[in-house]
Amino acid sequence: MTLFIHFLLIIVGFVILIKGAGALVDGASSLAKRFHVSDLAIGLTIVALGTSAPELVVNIMSGVDGHPEVVFGNVIGSNIFNLFLILGVAGTIYPLPVQRSTVMRELPFSLFITLLLFYLINDAIFNGEDFNRSSLLDGIILVGFFAIFISYVFIGLKNHRPVEKSNIKVYSSFGMTWRILFGLVGLGFGGKFVVDNAIEVARIFDVSEKLIGLTIIAAGTSLPELTTSAVAAYKRQADIAIGNVVGSNIFNILLVLGLTTIVTPLDYDPVLNTDIYILISGTLLLLLFMFTINKKKLDRWESLLYLITFIAYMIYLFMRK
Repeated sequence: MTLFIHFLLIIVGFVILIKGAGALVDGASSLAKRFHVSDLAIGLTIVALGTSAPELVVNIMSGVDGHPEVVFGNVIGSNIFNLFLILGVAGTIYPLPVQRSTVMRELPFSLFITLLLFYLINDAIFNGEDFNRSSLLDGIILVGFFAIFISYVFIGLKNHRPVEKSNIKVYSSFGMTWRILFGLVGLGFGGKFVVDNAIEVARIFDVSEKLIGLTIIAAGTSLPELTTSAVAAYKRQADIAIGNVVGSNIFNILLVLGLTTIVTPLDYDPVLNTDIYILISGTLLLLLFMFTINKKKLDRWESLLYLITFIAYMIYLFMRK
């Protein structure tokens, strides 16, 4: 009976996430058009921050409770989910054109901070230490780069202009505000429902913390990104879909992991380096896609390749276990 209740609450969480994602996309898109800000800039900030909120809450709680494998597994796993599953699904729904600024700046920055994370947490490899640890200084460095990124985005707002031919509906101030607030709250509560109950189900079946972080928690906290990007792709709002994924990956590493490490330093298991290699490879592949065939566009066959890779990665995880 307890197992049934957990599964029921997971379904309730899914419903809240989908509704919240739809409301957030509508509200954020309306905000972008009303204040002459591009969809991309909104996707990189408001939508990305809202959909990264579950990771932030789960990670700080996990770090304080002494579960570092859950923390790192959640961030690395969520970014892999974002890249391979979410772009795979969104790009299959509708091929995603990518703005030049994303190709030339945001994507390379996302690759850079992933490499930076790899360097900071592998003390044994780079500094000859006996163990790997994400320290307070590491957290400050990550949050510092987050401040730089946010500054870049808001400076860029002045230069962004919305596309003239747009299907975005402009709501009243009240309508826009309640949609954004409902979306953020819905994503937070929906993500919490899914994650908390998925963890209980995993414990019932005796699954390790590392696998929980990389799969169940990563999937649960990535559901806001998945639903938001899928809805945005369906509505032909590619900038929201792409900006949400790239922005969320940047937020996860710099803000979520940075703040968690500042709150509590964490030990790092180098077994997760393999997962970071996969994340780095996926980001490099996305950059490569931007310069092949239909340039600055994620085509359906490229999205399907991401989905196939994601399935293979999931099989590998359970075989590694």
